[in-house]
Amino acid sequence: MDSTAQIISYTSTGFFSKIVLDYISGNVQLKPFYQHAVSIDGIKAAIEERKKYPTNRQVLVEVLQKQYAETVLTAKQALNLQQLSNQNCFTITTAHQPNIFTGHLYFIYKILHTVKLAEECKKELPENDFVPVYYMGSEDADLDELGHVFINGEKHQWQTKQTGAVGRMTVDMALVKLIDNIAGQVLIYPFGASIIDVIKDCYKEGVTIDQATFKLVNQLFKEYGVLIILPDNAALKRLFIPVVEKELTATFSHAEVAVTVAAFPAAYKVQANGRELNLFYLTDTSRERIEVLDEQYKVNATAISFTKQQIIAELHNYPERFSANVILRPVFQELILPNIAFIGGGGEIAYWLELKKVFEAVGVPYPVLVLRNSFLVIEKTHQALLDKLNFTAADLFKTEQQLMNELVKRESGLQLSLKNEMQTLEVFYTTLQNTAAAIDNSLQKHTAALQTQALKKITALEKKMLKAEKKKFETQQRQLHKLKTVLFPNNNLQERIENFIPFYAQRGDDFIKMLYENSLALEHEFVIVKEL
Repeated sequence: MDSTAQIISYTSTGFFSKIVLDYISGNVQLKPFYQHAVSIDGIKAAIEERKKYPTNRQVLVEVLQKQYAETVLTAKQALNLQQLSNQNCFTITTAHQPNIFTGHLYFIYKILHTVKLAEECKKELPENDFVPVYYMGSEDADLDELGHVFINGEKHQWQTKQTGAVGRMTVDMALVKLIDNIAGQVLIYPFGASIIDVIKDCYKEGVTIDQATFKLVNQLFKEYGVLIILPDNAALKRLFIPVVEKELTATFSHAEVAVTVAAFPAAYKVQANGRELNLFYLTDTSRERIEVLDEQYKVNATAISFTKQQIIAELHNYPERFSANVILRPVFQELILPNIAFIGGGGEIAYWLELKKVFEAVGVPYPVLVLRNSFLVIEKTHQALLDKLNFTAADLFKTEQQLMNELVKRESGLQLSLKNEMQTLEVFYTTLQNTAAAIDNSLQKHTAALQTQALKKITALEKKMLKAEKKKFETQQRQLHKLKTVLFPNNNLQERIENFIPFYAQRGDDFIKMLYENSLALEHEFVIVKEL
């Protein structure tokens, strides 16, 4: 698919937080809170640190082999899986929950970013190998967040009575019917039937959500060599026992985060305070906090309770029943993978900046933190309308009101600015103040007040003139509103709302290929992709 890309700064979009913008610009205030620079030199340093850590590659590879036992690997995947056993092979990882049908567009962008960065690292550091990995956060229990998608602006919500970790939930008839509803919107497109068939093949009734997500993500990215890891696994969690035991007996993570938060610059909002004990107890139907009350380890909202000795025994016998929360999940990820770079969104980067001391407390290497790629995808029809309105793609990041004001002032043949008149008025009142002050000095303040009132009235008149002239441009205003509504749904970035299905339905595999070709590695820039 022919396309062209325009690169703009994250700052110019107006959609990213101060902490993210300061991080990618290398603000000195944040440097104490991360380990490595976002550069090839930072990657090199992360590799050296990782080499010192005894990652259990044997268990990792065995688990992946079992998870892929019923899947035919592509040549790239087979090679990547084989290379993970080697000490000079490292992972580039992104993590995300199993949102139904992948959730928002940025889910796709994150995974393709791991591919592009792995390729860039191999190019710059050919003595090493790099594997792109998607770590599925399948233990997340927030169904409200994970159980909906937006298709062409319309929200589709999965209504189910299932509870617990979303990854352990199963596809039911409600979810199957949801697919049929979505099909009604996308079957009109050239590849609509193709992508719906894929979705239906992955999300069959009775299949768990993590397995459905595994199959869908693999279908989309297998040719790029992406490996998917399902960390809700007893063998992997057994490797995590020392960290969990330390958390149960010493509640170390809360103290480490508290120290970091206390030292955090006041200009930034704290993202994740965590709890005194940052662990959940996990069953097939629930994921509840573990709390320490009266020397008993109680599982919130249940009758389950342990003594200290009992819960340590439970951990060693059933490590899969213990689930890390937002504070310890990153540590688990980095413990089981030979990882050197983590790709995350703005919110993820912000809370990872609070975790460096948690990593240090358990001796797990802290990776390079890379802000995920962001895209605005502009279709041909939308680009044609943009050209007709004589705006650039970058202009779209301004508000609709700003754009309309610019358009009216540019297109109108009438004078809509009273800047010169206001300057003349200021000269007049300056002279008047001097004249009045010569008679009585107290009149100077009165004259200044009259000037202020006059300027306010002239400014109000200017706004009314512009508003009146806008009525002549109602057609352009409707066109501009349509563009902003489609490309910035709910006044947000397209990638934070829309799902990939309609885009794929129109373009097929070329959509993924287009994104891959325009993905960046370490540049930290926003990409506008325009179809030709």
